[in-house]
Amino acid sequence: MLLGGGYVTLHAYAALARRMRGDLRRGRLEVVVVSADAAHSFHGFTGEVASGQLPFERTRTPLTEVCPRAWVVHARVTGVDTTGRTVTYRLPGGAERTLSYTHLVLGTGGAEPTAQVPGLAEHGCTLRGTGDIKALVQRVRAALAAPDDGLGSRSVVVAGGGMAGVELAAALADLGRDRLSVTLVHRGPTLLPALRAEHPRLAERADAELERLGVRVRLGTGLAGVTPGGARLSDGSWLAARTVLGTVGQRPVQIPGLCRGLRDERGRLVTAPDLSVAPGVWAAGDAARVLHAATGHPVPANALWAIKGGAHVGANIARVLDDRPPRPFRYRGLGQVASFGLGRSVGEIYGVELTGVPAWLVRLAFFLRFMPSRRNAAAVVSDLTRLVVQGGARPVPVDSGVRASSRLAA
Repeated sequence: MLLGGGYVTLHAYAALARRMRGDLRRGRLEVVVVSADAAHSFHGFTGEVASGQLPFERTRTPLTEVCPRAWVVHARVTGVDTTGRTVTYRLPGGAERTLSYTHLVLGTGGAEPTAQVPGLAEHGCTLRGTGDIKALVQRVRAALAAPDDGLGSRSVVVAGGGMAGVELAAALADLGRDRLSVTLVHRGPTLLPALRAEHPRLAERADAELERLGVRVRLGTGLAGVTPGGARLSDGSWLAARTVLGTVGQRPVQIPGLCRGLRDERGRLVTAPDLSVAPGVWAAGDAARVLHAATGHPVPANALWAIKGGAHVGANIARVLDDRPPRPFRYRGLGQVASFGLGRSVGEIYGVELTGVPAWLVRLAFFLRFMPSRRNAAAVVSDLTRLVVQGGARPVPVDSGVRASSRLAA
């Protein structure tokens, strides 16, 4: 049984289906996917969706399409019994069901800690919940379509100076050229601290891209509260804004029944080298603490590690079902990359620094490779090719009568 509709589930299923194809076809193996969202949301192109380069639908793929031989249950998990090996879930209509499992894969991911910021859940936007990205896009489009009331209707505050915050601030500024005021706030002294520590030149290039796009940056202060009219910062200042986006870290989604003894101090499921958590229980991605094979430190909480971890879990379950011992997870990572518009990216791949068009193409190729729908991937290529051929010009996706542009540049 696979819990969650994210990268871990998709790639665990793919590895199982590839190695156990005959058993699946003959009905000797049953795979059940339980997810609160009936579709997989691909987050790689969130910036392109937010900036209007791609439609939101490109990022969505029904779980029944990507897990064709699985029984997909659209429901919310309410409890896990690792002793009795059962999972209890609640269907959309309210009815509860319980199913037994032989192996359980926990790919339930993480969510922004909205409870730590008063008003963020009620009045702000986040990225990780079901429907969050679509809600953000709709709110920004509505702001562009409405007249400027001088009270923050055309202002956006993005909280968080990591990759997600920086990319989203750039994407929103690119969309609303001269029509949206975007402010990026970050508690630390510099943006992109992880990238800056090892690749300061790339971080400086990212700073320059934000300046080019007109993003205002406030360092040394964080998001302390959100109201319908704006954001209160930790230094006591106030920013009027109708749209406040919190990319302020994440916490693992907690599932009742998984005892504290299976978790670390941050709530992550503690995995063994083979990514097992308990007998018959496996985990990867944002919900798990997976240690790097070389450094011994927890691996980053991002899509690539979830993809590779999920695939490893699926392969290990297939080995166990075939009476072979599971293997330790030895993946060592690839790199990181951020986009600032068509042809404008920074990144490092195996330590090699890239900027401009080369970085943008590498990022594009990587995301296309891991999109779960070949149909959507082909449509992304078509959409972006059309923008490049048109010189980067694209209509703002609201009935506003104006156009925004993003130029292909090195």
